[in-house]
Formats: sequence, C-alpha cells, structure tokens
Amino acid sequence: MTQVRNVKIVGTGKYLPSKKIHSNELDLVLGVKPGWVEQKSGVKMRSFIDNETASEMAAYAAIEAINASGLQKEEIDCIVSVSGTMQQPIPCNASLVQKQLGLSNSQIPCFDINSTCLSFVTGLDTISYLIHSGRYSNVLLVSSEVASAGLNWEAKESAILFGDGAAAAVLTKTPENESSNILAGHMETFSEGAHFTEIRGGGTKLHPNNPNAKYTDYLFDMNGKAVFKLSSKHIHPFMEKLLSYSHCTLNEIDLVVPHQASGMAMRILRKKLGIEEAKFMDILHHHGNTIASSIPMALHEAILQKKIQRGSKVMLLGTSAGLSIGGVVFEY
Repeated sequence: MTQVRNVKIVGTGKYLPSKKIHSNELDLVLGVKPGWVEQKSGVKMRSFIDNETASEMAAYAAIEAINASGLQKEEIDCIVSVSGTMQQPIPCNASLVQKQLGLSNSQIPCFDINSTCLSFVTGLDTISYLIHSGRYSNVLLVSSEVASAGLNWEAKESAILFGDGAAAAVLTKTPENESSNILAGHMETFSEGAHFTEIRGGGTKLHPNNPNAKYTDYLFDMNGKAVFKLSSKHIHPFMEKLLSYSHCTLNEIDLVVPHQASGMAMRILRKKLGIEEAKFMDILHHHGNTIASSIPMALHEAILQKKIQRGSKVMLLGTSAGLSIGGVVFEY
C-alpha cells in the first residue's frame, strides 16, 4: 500500500530564548576541567529560558511559520502541539498556544501528540493523513521545549546536552501542479528500553502527594549507554524499511535531518548509516538537544541556509524515550 500523501510544508519558524549558556561557563559551575562540557556533549552554547513559558515560545515560532506560509493565523484550522514536555498537565499544550496566539474565540481544534523526542516526526506523519483526506486544510505543528526545568545537574553527562527553544511548521495540501509530498513514515518501539529514559514523577503513579516520591523522580534520568546499545541494534534495519517504504535509496536523499541528541550519538549514527557529512544537518553546536524541537529547528535552519529547495528529498530521523525509532521521508 502506498504511503504517499499530497501534503506540503509551506512555512517554518523557530524561537530561541535570549539567555545563552556557554559550555565554558558550565565547566566552572560543574567543577570540571576546562573544555570538558563541550568535548562530552558536542554543544558549545545552548539557550535557556529567562521568563518565557513554553506557550510563549511556541507562539513566537508559530507566528514566524505562519508569516512564512503566506497565510493569516485565522486561516489555521487545527493546532497540534508536538512537544515532549508539557507546560502543565491540563489543559493540553496546544490550547495554551491557541490562547497565546490571540485565537481564543476562533474555535480552532487543539490537541497534543507526544512521542517525546520524536513528537514532531510523529505529528507530521499522522496529521498529513488528515490533510491528505481533506479533514483539515492548514495545520500548525508546534514544538516548544523547556528542558532546563527538569535537568538533574548531579547527572552531568546528560544535563549538559540540553537547551530550550521552539519550532513550528505549517502544513497544507499540495496544489495539483506541484510535487511536494510525504513519501513514507515509519516508527518502531522497543519497550524493553522503556525505563532507560524517563521522568518518573508527575503522573498518577508518583503524584505530588505520594509519600514515596523523591525530588529526583521529577527530573530527567537517562541510561545513555543502554539507550545507545539498544538503538544501535535496531537503527540499520529500521533505516532499510523506511527507505524501502519511500521507494528511495540513500543516495537519492538530499538531506538527512536527525534528532540533535548529542555530538557523539550523531557522529556514530552518520557513520553507521553511511551518510555523507554534507547531507547530514547538524545544528547541535549552538542549540543543544532541544528535545522534540530539535528536528523541526534543524529543518528550519536547513531551509534558511538553502541546503534544501523545492523538490529536494528529505529524511527526518530520530530516536526517543520508549525506546522508539522514527522517521519520515518527504519531497520538500
């Protein structure tokens, strides 16, 4: 069965908080030797919120994406938050974004799709079917992440990876005389790794009144070696399936946009899959790992830097807590 959907990305946007945290500053704060943070993480600088909320950052990125699309915000007929973190448990992130955009009386439907770091990829794949079928016309996907709020600085090697920020994309149905489309999407979950990356507290199991909850249960926790081992085991056959479904070879892909996980993870991924450096979008150095925002943020930068043009074939590829591997191949 063909997976092709006549859906086009017509605008993208991003927002980074103004507060910049350089790795040499973290070296001092963490009491490590100069250069350790950048060497370990691959990140020279990341942005952390000052006073911004996730929905405020989302709105900034969304406005840029809507302006780039040539649409008016009132023409958006669905808002989907594709974030790995939540501003608050209830209501959904997307409804807070609608309010932040000044669309409280618009009746535009809002909901969230969360597959942690793969949320944008999952959202693009899922929502494209609804656009292709005519259910929606102009959909705003927006990912906004405040990673800094949940970092455990005692776990230095994972805490130094992250940054805050937001990215957005506007999707519409492709006009009949154009070739932009989604070629294929694929996702696999290996729940043997469900506890390799987690925040244990905040849900119904370890709620605020639970006497067994510890402070660290509410902070990000990752077994990086276990994640790497499990994802490395499955990434190659996953990639072969995704390319097969898209009826493309790796040589036909003009740009791979990976999840900006860490410098080491991205280097190993690129080499393991045999992807040329020039075809591999890397913005980690000045952004850090911005969770689900990292892929749309890198895609936005690729468009700005003219690394892709209309007609280019692009692969979005990443891993997430779960453990999941996901990707989408599309013609931009």
